[in-house]
Amino acid sequence: MMGRRNDTNVADFILTGLSDSEEVQMALFMLFLLIYLITMLGNVGMILIIRLDLQLHTPMYFFLTHLSFIDLSYSTVITPKTLANLLTSNYISFTGCFAQMLFFVFLGTAECYLLSSMAYDRYAAICSPLHYTVIMSKRLCLALITGPYVIGFMDSFVNVVSMSRLHFCDSNIIHHFFCDTSPILALSCTDTDNTEMLIFIIAGSTLMVSLITISASYVSILSTILKINSTSGKQKAFSTCISHLLGVTIFYGTMIFTYLKPRKSYSLGRDQVASVFYTIVIPMLNPLIYSLRNKEVKNALIRVMQRRQDSR
Repeated sequence: MMGRRNDTNVADFILTGLSDSEEVQMALFMLFLLIYLITMLGNVGMILIIRLDLQLHTPMYFFLTHLSFIDLSYSTVITPKTLANLLTSNYISFTGCFAQMLFFVFLGTAECYLLSSMAYDRYAAICSPLHYTVIMSKRLCLALITGPYVIGFMDSFVNVVSMSRLHFCDSNIIHHFFCDTSPILALSCTDTDNTEMLIFIIAGSTLMVSLITISASYVSILSTILKINSTSGKQKAFSTCISHLLGVTIFYGTMIFTYLKPRKSYSLGRDQVASVFYTIVIPMLNPLIYSLRNKEVKNALIRVMQRRQDSR
């Protein structure tokens, strides 16, 4: 019976983390803690500013609120456990590992499709400015925000269920700092070809559909901007989507580099650096990207602070 149990499951996993050196672990702990605090402050602050300022109650900032929520959740799924592992035990239960992977895939997929929704919003604003409020109705905005969450949950559920059926009998050591698909697949002592193909199809479909939507939106946007006669008009139109374009480039660049490749090309060091970037760093960068170059957000922050001072 014991042999059969070991062939079908393990009680827990061990995450090797990013380094065996105590000095490096402490340095990483301080760095990741600082990044996480900035992530919390930036994303919560973005949500509060948008909620408190009526002038930001538009579709663009409605989507940005959900992007901040996803980034905050995304970072919280990974960073606290990583911080704990840097100081204490690297153990994570089988259930906890797959729960982490479920939420990680769910939020990552949801962000892909949310960025597509934001691209369509920018397309409607620049290409059809006179009909923007009609096109981006409340009903459509709710559909564009509900869709990413629904698709994200479905994708993550299928992903985790297929991987939970694998047998882990040789080792329970995950050579990573969180429960990601590639290092967990590497632990299986059974054939993973079908599972790998399913995950590749799901991840590939998510990236392709969202990228095609974003690319088509920006081709139309670029075409419209080029038709504007005045230089100031072109700059104003382009400035409304530069932050989103930068965020998309960073997010998709790291995701494609990490996931759209066979497991055999998995490289521990290289992939861990990429994973740190998109799980810990990008959630911190997004509120900075969307606020530092955005006069509306800066002005909204000033108005909110002035109202608080006046109320005193």
